[in-house]
This record gives sequence, structure tokens and C-alpha cells, in this order.
Amino acid sequence: MASHKERFADKMEFPPEIEQPNVYPLSWESHTKKLQEVWEAALRENWEPEKLPWDTLDVDSYSWEEREAIAYWWTLLSVFDASAPPVFAEALIKTYEVHEEDPVRKCFFSVQRDEQNHEIMCGLAITKLLGHPDPITYEPKTELGKRLQKNTKWLYFNGSRYWTGYKQAVPKYSLAVLFSSFLMGEIAAATIFKQMYENSREAVFKEGFKNIGRDEGRHMAICMAVMERDYPKIAEETKAVVTKQIRAGYLFLSAVLFEPPMEFWDLPEDFIANQREAEEVARMAGFGIPTYEAKLENWKNAMLNLKGVLDRYNIPFPAIPEVGITGQEVSDIDMEDIIPVF
Repeated sequence: MASHKERFADKMEFPPEIEQPNVYPLSWESHTKKLQEVWEAALRENWEPEKLPWDTLDVDSYSWEEREAIAYWWTLLSVFDASAPPVFAEALIKTYEVHEEDPVRKCFFSVQRDEQNHEIMCGLAITKLLGHPDPITYEPKTELGKRLQKNTKWLYFNGSRYWTGYKQAVPKYSLAVLFSSFLMGEIAAATIFKQMYENSREAVFKEGFKNIGRDEGRHMAICMAVMERDYPKIAEETKAVVTKQIRAGYLFLSAVLFEPPMEFWDLPEDFIANQREAEEVARMAGFGIPTYEAKLENWKNAMLNLKGVLDRYNIPFPAIPEVGITGQEVSDIDMEDIIPVF
């Protein structure tokens, strides 16, 4: 039986005001030229992971330990990049609900499409290396592979918790806060994918890293354009939230761009040792994972670049002692209140 809804059309000339947030009423205002330019670049630069030169990848030329180690890195990346389509889908919906200008909505649509490509890239690499479509039900062939599968299960468990937190956090915060979190990830990701491109020997991986890095550069341009539009008038209370989000984002993203802080990630004691062993095996096999020292330098430079952006708007930067950056101390990071940066 259909539920009864109150009728308005038979007792008033015009409908009531639409309760917000809501995707209606629709409009197509356009004020930020830079965002329209980024959208047009996204259309020109679209790529298809399935059409990369996968036929040049001879998995039989690698040992099973090497295959499992390289597949593990793609699995680690999948916690972030392969979960990004639903993350940005949530954010895209928010741009409609708060009635963002047309170029912002189009740019977020392009980010979601890009991240779908990155998810496909992760899936193809894992499937081809392991001969199996997922790393959880795969039967490891080596002792290292068994330990890496345990790592994977813990990574996905942590990711599931942060996804729950993300869904709770997005409605709470303005796009100004969201964009500061997203920018942090893009600055660091652009660097690591450039290094992966330069240091990997396989043609298909090099081509994938080149395309992903270009995508991340566009995403960074989107964040910068919106911040330049909104941050000159950002409220003081919002600045405090941004500071906290940057610290939380560092802790979250360190799992893929550096090493996971054990006080934030719920991981077993042997997790980092297993991961370091896998990274060394992958590097020796020609897969260009940066060394610990290079990752530390990357992270520090990314944080300093982000600090330079926030300094323009007098937004306090959090202390990041792990990479030697002083700033405002932030100690009360609650998982339910953060916006994980995927």
C-alpha cells in the first residue's frame, strides 16, 4: 500500500521551499575558470588501463616470491586508490547537495572516473601477477606470500573501519575542509608515482604510473583552485578543523606513502618487517618502490609544500615529528571525526 504524502499543489500556487541539503533545485552557475580548464584537460587526457601494453608483461620471468611481493604493493595501493571511487562518489553527491558551481561538480566527476581507472589498474596488476582476482582468497605459493596475505587482511580490516568513519564525517564538514584533506593526498601521490615511473622496468607499469601521476596532478590543481576561491574567507573555527585533518591525513596516508604509524593503524607487530622484506624483493626485481629514506624525504617535502599553501591563509600547520616538522600539537585524533584521504 502506497504511503500517504502531504499534497501541496491543491492549496498553494507555488511549492514550499525545498529543505536542504538536497540536489534540487538544479542550476549551472560557473565562476571559476581554472576549474573549467581542468575539466577540459581531464576529457583530453582520458586513458584506459585495459589498453596498456599488458602483453609485454611476462609474469613467468619472475619468481613466485617476486610476483607476490609486487602484487602486495598493488594491494597496499588498493586500500587507497581502489577504494577511491566510492569515496569521491560521496564527495560528488555533496557538491550537488550544497549546490556547488557547475565546474566543481564536473571536476569531481572527473576525479571519480580517474580513480576508477586507478582501481582497474590495481585489479589488473594483482590478477595478472597472482593468476587470481583477489589477494584474500589467493593461495600463497611462498612463505613470504603467506605473511603478506596476513598483512593484506589487516590492511583491508583497517580500511573498512576508516570507510565507516568517512561516511560519518563527510556530512559534518564543509568542502573547504574536505579539499584540504584531498590536497594532502594529491601532493604526496604525485611525487611517489613519478618515482615509480622512473624506477620501474616493466613497460606496462611505467605507462600506468605515468598516467596515474598525471591524473593526480590534475586533482591537485582542482584542490588548489577551490582553496584559492574559498580560503581567503575561511572561518577561524574551520581553520582549527583543517589543522586537525592534516594531522589525521598524515597518519592515514603514511600507510602507503611511508609506513603506518602503529598507534593509529591496528596492525600486528611483524607487519612493517613483512612489508619491508616484500619491498626489497620487489625492488630487486625491477619494481621501483622508493627506499625508506626516499619515502621519508618525499613525505617531508610534501608536508612542507602543503604547509606553504596553508601559510598563505594563516592556517596553523600541525606538528609532524615523524618527518621533523614542528607546528601545532594535535593529539586528539578520533577515527570517527577524521576524513580519511583515499
